[in-house]
Amino acid sequence: MATPFLAGLAVAAAALAGRYGVQAWQAFRARPVAPRMRKFFDGGFQQTMTRREAALILGIRESASPDKVKEAHRRVMVANHPDAGGSHYLASKINEAKDVMLGKTKGSGSAF
Repeated sequence: MATPFLAGLAVAAAALAGRYGVQAWQAFRARPVAPRMRKFFDGGFQQTMTRREAALILGIRESASPDKVKEAHRRVMVANHPDAGGSHYLASKINEAKDVMLGKTKGSGSAF
């Protein structure tokens, strides 16, 4: 007598486990896809550029040597030059970042 009862209990437990497994799989597939890209800095430009912002634009440390600053400026400028389809505004900000990092700022900010 106990054997059919235990067999029925085992079948019911397997059915519930399968049901929860299917629900978990559907919830897993329906979750939003997390981007696998690098997270970029949120926010716009500051009124007057700081060394921190200039380093973020060029992708270097604030304490980088002048040679590293020039190399980073060249690399970023090649990717964003107006003659190659880039923005004039971004090119001016990249140039301003180089000037800030090299200590050649006029203190007036961007031309825009």
